[in-house]
Amino acid sequence: MTCNNFEGPAVATVDSAAVASTTATGNRAAHTEVLLAEVLAGVLRTEQVPVDGHFFTDLGADSLVMAQFCARVRKRDDLPTVSMKDIYQHSTVQSLAAALTDTAPAPVGPPSATAAEQRNGTPTDMQTLLAEVLAGVLRTEQVPVDDHFFTDLGADSLVMAQFCARVRKRDDLPTVSMKDIYRNPTIRTLAAELDMPQAEPARSDAPAQTGIPAQPSSEGTTSTRAAEAPATARTWQYVMCGALQLLMFLGMSFLGALVAMSGYEWIRAGTGAADFYLRSALFAGMSFVGLCALPVVAKWTLIGRFRPRRIPVWSLSYVRFWCVKTLIRTSPMRLFTGSPLYVLYLRALGAKIGRGVAIFSRNVPVCTDLLTIEEGTVVRKDVLFSCYRAHAGVIERGTVTLGRNVTVSEQTVLDIDTSMGDGAQLGHASALHPGQRVPAGESWHGSPAQPGKTDFRAVEPTPCGTLRKALYTAAQLLVVLGVYLPLTLAGASMLFTALPQLNGLLNPEPAFTSPGFYGDALIASSVAFFGGLLLGLVTVNAVPRMLSLAIKPGRVYPLYGFHHGLQRALTRMTNVRFFTTLFGDSSAIVHYLRCLGYDLCRVEQTGSNFGSLLKHDTPYLSRVGSGTVVADGLSIINADFSSSSFRLSPTSIGPSNFLGNNIAYPSRGRTGDNCLLATKVMVPIDGPVREGVGLLGSPSFEIPRTVMRDQQFDHLAEGDELRRRLASKNKHNALTASLYLLVRWFHFVVVALIAMTAVDLYHALGVPAIALASLLTLMFTVVYFTLVERAVTLFRPLKPLYCSIYESSFWRHERFWKLTAHQYMQFFNGTPFKSVVWRLLGVRIGRRVFDDGCSLVERTLVAIGDGCTLNAGTIIQCHSQEDGAFKSDHATIGAGVTLGVGAFVHYGTTVGDDAQLAADSFLMKGEEVPPHAGWGGNPAREGVGVNERS
Repeated sequence: MTCNNFEGPAVATVDSAAVASTTATGNRAAHTEVLLAEVLAGVLRTEQVPVDGHFFTDLGADSLVMAQFCARVRKRDDLPTVSMKDIYQHSTVQSLAAALTDTAPAPVGPPSATAAEQRNGTPTDMQTLLAEVLAGVLRTEQVPVDDHFFTDLGADSLVMAQFCARVRKRDDLPTVSMKDIYRNPTIRTLAAELDMPQAEPARSDAPAQTGIPAQPSSEGTTSTRAAEAPATARTWQYVMCGALQLLMFLGMSFLGALVAMSGYEWIRAGTGAADFYLRSALFAGMSFVGLCALPVVAKWTLIGRFRPRRIPVWSLSYVRFWCVKTLIRTSPMRLFTGSPLYVLYLRALGAKIGRGVAIFSRNVPVCTDLLTIEEGTVVRKDVLFSCYRAHAGVIERGTVTLGRNVTVSEQTVLDIDTSMGDGAQLGHASALHPGQRVPAGESWHGSPAQPGKTDFRAVEPTPCGTLRKALYTAAQLLVVLGVYLPLTLAGASMLFTALPQLNGLLNPEPAFTSPGFYGDALIASSVAFFGGLLLGLVTVNAVPRMLSLAIKPGRVYPLYGFHHGLQRALTRMTNVRFFTTLFGDSSAIVHYLRCLGYDLCRVEQTGSNFGSLLKHDTPYLSRVGSGTVVADGLSIINADFSSSSFRLSPTSIGPSNFLGNNIAYPSRGRTGDNCLLATKVMVPIDGPVREGVGLLGSPSFEIPRTVMRDQQFDHLAEGDELRRRLASKNKHNALTASLYLLVRWFHFVVVALIAMTAVDLYHALGVPAIALASLLTLMFTVVYFTLVERAVTLFRPLKPLYCSIYESSFWRHERFWKLTAHQYMQFFNGTPFKSVVWRLLGVRIGRRVFDDGCSLVERTLVAIGDGCTLNAGTIIQCHSQEDGAFKSDHATIGAGVTLGVGAFVHYGTTVGDDAQLAADSFLMKGEEVPPHAGWGGNPAREGVGVNERS
């Protein structure tokens, strides 16, 4: 028989003799053959199909056609469910029928009990109920209880998140989390897990039973509660808070301008190069001391000693708190993290810190009186431990206590009212939620943290005396105050004195009315911008390479010495964000990283091998395998620290991997070839090397490496089609990089013009001209980048996408990322003005939203309700990339929602009114958080991390 296609609907006819034979003999396999042939003939729009004809080579079908065939079979009550895996394993009607008849489990369809019986509480089988819900999500009539959710049914994490949300709405079913789904990937195993006596539905007023052990709170037990309604502020408080914050900004601008111009004129009055240098060094030293002392004076004057308490946001008490917080976090002492000088600074602010403590995190604690760190403890980079959090419209201040010889690993969150005993350890990508206490000598990991056996101390301490620390601190101050700052100030002063065009700016007669003024400003700023760009590229590729020769990999060095200074310089010089943003999300990033020192093996160019946010401790010990793609936010950890020593080690990421967002990859990472590392995953550092699997969560667990839905674009990444599309993508990305430089250059020119005009008006208006220039610069920056962002999207909101990375719609989205990567938003953290700016950028945001440092990636895809509380480090990201597939969708945050410190909200999510998401949580794509619920964990689930405070 042959297969003849024709237009229009067709009725499948099957040999009547075969039907008669099947009916007479009762042969189930033959009967199934007939029925399957009938369905396939209808899909192919032909009259007959041979039962031994190969679906793809003989009948000319493709995966889309066979997916339609599977969907039609699932709608037939007289046929078992067929998956695409069955199609590929049994590629003829004959072999497929035999496999389904002999081995397929009996499908479970809708429950036999009537709807009335279910409403009356008649007992029903757990498998039947779960199959009913999943069938509704998959839009099919039957779901086999032994079919794998991902490999057999073709579902993905978004589909299964919708399944979990529907289950949670059923009163006759217990709560199901995504972790349950991955651990029990069939209806049968999931029902067995949930049908246990202790697996009652988790509600907001009862502890959740998710298979994760409850974590000790302040009383030794975990108690969860419904999310509390946020505190509401009056309109006059909101307006007054913003007015006072604006006055503080103007006042600090005026004070800064007064000091700067007075110092500038004093330096300019010097005679000769030596005098210029001495005056510059003295002024730099006095300014540095003043800027470091100002937060200390303001803290003890406005606050006194921080104590555990709650203050409403937008109140007068909050204004005082905000002033101190802003000064502390803008202090130049942030440049000295990891040094003894930084510890002395925190002590001056009231922190109780013992001897031999090393702190490498640049996230400065604010409520320092509530911070206790005993001797020998190390706090590694990217740790959040502010000793306060914003929660339901109030600022809650609480203690963070770390005992002796404690290890706090990278990219962790220590929420308020947490502690760690002597010798305790907290693994990377982990979190302590309020009330959690790590007992002495124990090692915990995960979010929220739970006991484990992993040793996170990668390097042993070495002797490090007081004299060594004193000499190191003196050398740091000498370099900063005796070299960097004086040369910068002296160079600027001599430039104004030597060049007549610039020196004329200080004459009593204004020059900004002359056309030549603008020409000089354009030339000077352009030379400074592009000259600085070229000089920076040469510097970051040459100087660190020479510095690295003095540090031997694998060797333990003491802190606060020559080698530690080289390590700090190497790390800072090779992590220039401007360059990773310029070259990231394009083919150019591969060449930049290779020049920087990365070992990238034999690169399989995709045009998006690395995102724009990437950092490392040293590029010369960073290795990424062939075919690996990194989305964004990767932190490669090459340096392991104790409280008194460090060691550089190679960090290797295997080939054919895909890494999601915000991943800290340690040097001891135990992942090999062909792995998927999901967003915010905790990379394991012990156990077997994981290969050919996906890893999700903290602590991590295995998930499928990929799903069928994401394989439909694979044909675009092969052969001539790949070369053609990659060439087009490279052209598009080259234009994007050019536009990025053009946008930044024009902003730099206008800011320089504002500064030069302010200097020109200095003799007429005095210091206010300089102070107002600061405000004008900030206002111009906001308006300018708002127009740029709106122009990139053609003044229309973004739309949800599901496409290949080799399609132009994705390239335009990459352009959006690059041209809208703004750093100025941090100036508005904790003020009413940030909501105004978000609204200008297209966010659908409600009234009186408190934002203490949230990041919104796709602004026009986000909706935030009234009275929400968004904490520092929170990210709402409306996209994901998995291998060659890109997806984006909306994220909806209801009214009165609290997103905890360091929380991450993915696309396609909905958070109900007055709900709470705990610190460091990861709300996966497609999840629905009910109103008034408390969720937490990585991945987030109900009833985790919403702890009563002691």
